[in-house]
Amino acid sequence: MKHHAFIAAGFGGQGVMLFGKILSLAAMYESLYTTWLPSYGPEMRGGTANCTVVISEEYIASPVVDQPTEVIAFNIPSMYKFEKLLPENGILLLNSSVIDREPERKDIQIYKIPANEIADELGNVKVQNMVMLGAYLKATGAVSFDSVKKALEKSLKGSKADLLDINLKAIEAGMNALVK
Repeated sequence: MKHHAFIAAGFGGQGVMLFGKILSLAAMYESLYTTWLPSYGPEMRGGTANCTVVISEEYIASPVVDQPTEVIAFNIPSMYKFEKLLPENGILLLNSSVIDREPERKDIQIYKIPANEIADELGNVKVQNMVMLGAYLKATGAVSFDSVKKALEKSLKGSKADLLDINLKAIEAGMNALVK
């Protein structure tokens, strides 16, 4: 049975909320149940931000997650705060461009993705969140790339439509960067 409950966390402005929103919307396109629960620190941009997303084939009783199946850490404080919540063999995805420390846990699967460097090579460091999203897709198979593409098309309309191409390239680069 498909069930993913993840926490994506980082500084405000790193695209953590969009990361979660896109995956939650993609889950809807696959007729899965999903919740998206944002949480902001006291000072939005530059402060801490995280979101909890649940994707499941069954009804979701609560959007609150005590033990995530995966944690996506965009910065060091987020890694330290959330890695301890993972179960044994849980997945920890790290943006190694920002996180230059080792996680404390040795009983989990750890993937390091140099998301900022990859995004910079694509020409826009802001798409590092989509690089991380691609790595998440490859690590978990939670939803399909096609569903994510549909979700991005729906989210990036109007003046943001020209960002679709680079976001899709960033997701593909993230998928290719993750070596299983």
